Amino acid sequence: MLKIEGLCAGYKGTDALHGISLEIPGGTIVSAVGANGAGKSTLINAISRVVDVTKGRIVFDGEDITRLSAPDVVELGVVQVPEGRQVFAALTVSENLELGFHRLRRRRDPALFRKRLDYVYDLFPKLAERASQRAITLSGGEQSMVAIGRALMADPKLLLLDEPSLGLAPLVVERMFDVLRVLRDAGLTMLLVEQHADEALALSDYGYVLSVGRVSAHGAGESLRHQEAIQQAYFG
Repeated sequence: MLKIEGLCAGYKGTDALHGISLEIPGGTIVSAVGANGAGKSTLINAISRVVDVTKGRIVFDGEDITRLSAPDVVELGVVQVPEGRQVFAALTVSENLELGFHRLRRRRDPALFRKRLDYVYDLFPKLAERASQRAITLSGGEQSMVAIGRALMADPKLLLLDEPSLGLAPLVVERMFDVLRVLRDAGLTMLLVEQHADEALALSDYGYVLSVGRVSAHGAGESLRHQEAIQQAYFG
């Protein structure tokens, strides 16, 4: 579904990725793990087309998207859950979720909106209870539910998750990974960027270890968990 070839990308003329290549087959979950500064978020932002690509190609569903705009990439079905959740604090839960439906709004299909909303509320029953609350009043875990739910409202073909466990309590992290398992088992294609390497790789079909903007190791998720490359990437 997604193929990246020799990708160099970064911010303000300085590359944070140096020749990254990876693949995400349809219906799989792939993880990119590594320490702070490894280039994980830059990778997701490059796919989303919100950072500059200086070299290489990004191909999604057979189409070269390297030079597309961020809105055009979303229209194709590539949807990001950003680092730090970035919910609209002054809006209610239901209003945040409605914004996620923007990609499908042109169909003018109220039944489709209701279907997507029911899907999100079934996945996160707590959001149905909090529907009329402003997002700023929610806990960090609940805001994470809103951020993931908002992305799911767009019915993504590829879901990009940038550090979804960041700043969450261990019990909430465990619940969040349970939700990702449900999405994986439903066949949703995902790229998961995480510092929690063990949990991410246990969940994933395949994984890539990033170190200073380069792929230092890759392999099947379960086997990669036990490789020395993981220790090297985090602790040197």
